[in-house]
Amino acid sequence: MAKRKPATAGFDRAVVPTIAFVNKAKVHLGVDFDDMVRAMQTFVDDCFAPVWGAPARLIKASKPKHGAWTMVFLDDADEADALGYHETTKNGLPVSKVFVVPTMKQGDLVSVTTCHELCEMLIDPTATMWCEGPGRSWWAYEVCDAVEEETFNVDGVTMSNFVYPAYFEAFRLKKPRSAQYDHLKRVRRPFQILKGGYSIVHRNGHTKEKFGSKAKERRFKAEDRRFHRSEYRK
Repeated sequence: MAKRKPATAGFDRAVVPTIAFVNKAKVHLGVDFDDMVRAMQTFVDDCFAPVWGAPARLIKASKPKHGAWTMVFLDDADEADALGYHETTKNGLPVSKVFVVPTMKQGDLVSVTTCHELCEMLIDPTATMWCEGPGRSWWAYEVCDAVEEETFNVDGVTMSNFVYPAYFEAFRLKKPRSAQYDHLKRVRRPFQILKGGYSIVHRNGHTKEKFGSKAKERRFKAEDRRFHRSEYRK
């Protein structure tokens, strides 16, 4: 795996980032690419940005564009043009990768994986943010992991559930009904992990995954996680 370069540009929150969706996959995504990009824009505008204050302009492109963040689709993690497996471009801007064949082999939808990566790239582009949690623990600031198997549709395209900012506010543990914690209202308190989710937790000098169920843990361990954000955090 290539060494990650630090993100050095594009993080002025006063500027709405442009994210170029680049499809280099040879296999079909299981969804029309144009329809997915349009639905993702609606998702960002109507669902995500009003909650997180993180808008984005999504465009379709044949290759990464100067000054834009990138969402690239590749057949497999071993593709020669996988941009070095790091999370920033040569210009220091964020890039997320969706590996289509492994996604489908795991029984997941490409659109859900894309939505998941889009959300987490918008909030924590370099996968470096942590939040103090209960019991002197630190939780990775990943906004989809804990609810990642919960989905909903936007314009006929399946999206990932995501948590709200209150999810990471430990003071709400004393009054768990004081806020909404995720888009689908399945989470009842901060730092709750649904049965199909997991979180990355650092405690007592060790970082590990915490699972919402044994079944999720088994599924997780069967996946190819080589280039997932969870691996970067370790």
